[in-house]
Amino acid sequence: MNDVMLQKWDELLHTWVVVSTLVHQTFEDIAGHHAEPGRFYHTLDHVGAMLDTVESLGSHARNLNAVKLASWLHDVIYDSRATDNEERSAEYAERLCERLAIPEGQLVATLILRTKTHDAGEDVDAQVLLDADLAILGATEPVYRTFARQIRQEYASVPEPEYRSGRRQILTKFLNRPRIYHLLTPLEEAARRNIAAEIARLAGH
Repeated sequence: MNDVMLQKWDELLHTWVVVSTLVHQTFEDIAGHHAEPGRFYHTLDHVGAMLDTVESLGSHARNLNAVKLASWLHDVIYDSRATDNEERSAEYAERLCERLAIPEGQLVATLILRTKTHDAGEDVDAQVLLDADLAILGATEPVYRTFARQIRQEYASVPEPEYRSGRRQILTKFLNRPRIYHLLTPLEEAARRNIAAEIARLAGH
């Protein structure tokens, strides 16, 4: 998995002519963050899946490489007990771009901050990024159940009643939206079905 992801990272940074020593150093740091204890869903697997979706939606993006870089870095800082993961990930992205002389650092950071509210507005790059981040909601039922279980594992420190209540609130917000996806409209129905089923399960005990 890491070899494949390193190749993807190398190909992306090649766009900005980053030297190979820095490609490897920065990859090791990013991979290390995504392999931290307590991560079950927010791993490099999630990044890989997002990149595949971003690629499939690439024709919609204005700055596809910035969206890809935001996909890599949007969860680089992830602590389920913290409320500022997106802000800290955005800061990490800006510092990284500065170090690698990538001029899109501010754009990448802005895209990452959009993942806090999952509100893309009219920004097509944000629409591609957020749809890719939420694509899991429209997965097949077994894949979605695995995702839901992994999220619960990431919040292992939260007592069950609190988790159920908090998770239901988050899911209900998505269900109450006029639409979950901007571009992945074929997944809309499955996503709503999966979310409704999880809410029912969470309310069932």
